[in-house]
Amino acid sequence: MVDQLATEIIAIIKSRVELESGDGGTASIVGELTAATELTSIGVDSLGLADILWDLEKAYGIRIEMNTAEAWSNLQNVGDMVEAIRGLRTKEA
Repeated sequence: MVDQLATEIIAIIKSRVELESGDGGTASIVGELTAATELTSIGVDSLGLADILWDLEKAYGIRIEMNTAEAWSNLQNVGDMVEAIRGLRTKEA
């Protein structure tokens, strides 16, 4: 089951990936994002991950305390990102 937070985060990730693809070539892949979607399968590299983390920080008024290498090893799919943000929001509430 996808809740409101997951839906919002998926939209943020989708928006960033489509923006960075430029040519729209990943739009069909991105249209099918689920919690199980691997970030690398939609073209997210370490720089793209940093951009997504920045977008999530702005959207939720949180600070994500991890460097890109750490994030890259811990955040492999969309569900990992949703749970990380959920945990940070709970901690800061």
